[in-house]
Amino acid sequence: MKVVLFCGGYGMRMRNGASDDVPKPMAMVGPRPLIWHVMRYYAHFGHTEFILCLGYGAHHIKDFFLHYEETTSNDFVLRGGRTELLSTDISDWTITFAQTGIESPIGERLRRVRHHLDGDEMFLANYADVLTDAPLDEMVETFSRRDAGASMMVVPPQSSFHCVELGEDGLVGGITAVSDLPLWENGGYFVLRQEVFDHIPENGDLVADGCGGLAKEGRLLAQRHRGFWKPTDTVKERAALDEAYARGDRPWAVWERDGVGV
Repeated sequence: MKVVLFCGGYGMRMRNGASDDVPKPMAMVGPRPLIWHVMRYYAHFGHTEFILCLGYGAHHIKDFFLHYEETTSNDFVLRGGRTELLSTDISDWTITFAQTGIESPIGERLRRVRHHLDGDEMFLANYADVLTDAPLDEMVETFSRRDAGASMMVVPPQSSFHCVELGEDGLVGGITAVSDLPLWENGGYFVLRQEVFDHIPENGDLVADGCGGLAKEGRLLAQRHRGFWKPTDTVKERAALDEAYARGDRPWAVWERDGVGV
């Protein structure tokens, strides 16, 4: 299945100043940028046809793949001055680079790459900056058996804040961690059918319009995941992932479970 990745946003909370024009998906986690980790996850499950919805800082993403160094994350032999790779990352990947606008909302970015889907009835879509260990093969199989136009992975609330119950007299009746509430957040990792396009208007949004419209018709499937899931909206969150990678704590690297990759 083709994988559409949204990687054209500004990522303002990840930037270190006005001179920093590196898009969020290019923030480093270990020796590779976030977008590589997301793509490597999909490739592990056999999905190696990618459509990148580019926007802000697109040249950084293009340059990374145009000048990709396999030796950064693969073992190799240097013989007679020539490199012999013992394994590869992206040799079997097909990547379409599509400029989808600087200011375009995600739904519009998806609309602008629809022709690259070649009419495929089902396809995958995701943000390019969220890591997980979710069983993608099971989510795809579940969705394929259901009569739904789209599915989104949902995760427990990630906030560390607490909700406070107040009485009419101002006294606190209870305090509950947000993460303990019976609520679920959009975690990305969408499995979609072409039907979603019927609900996304020009300059529309994938979640509010596309998924929202399908939900009203009872055709949006939620796939719960309580395992590892981490967004990287801030410098702090990216740094935490980088530190975890350095100490070998990287549950999102499902490809390493088979002893493949670095």
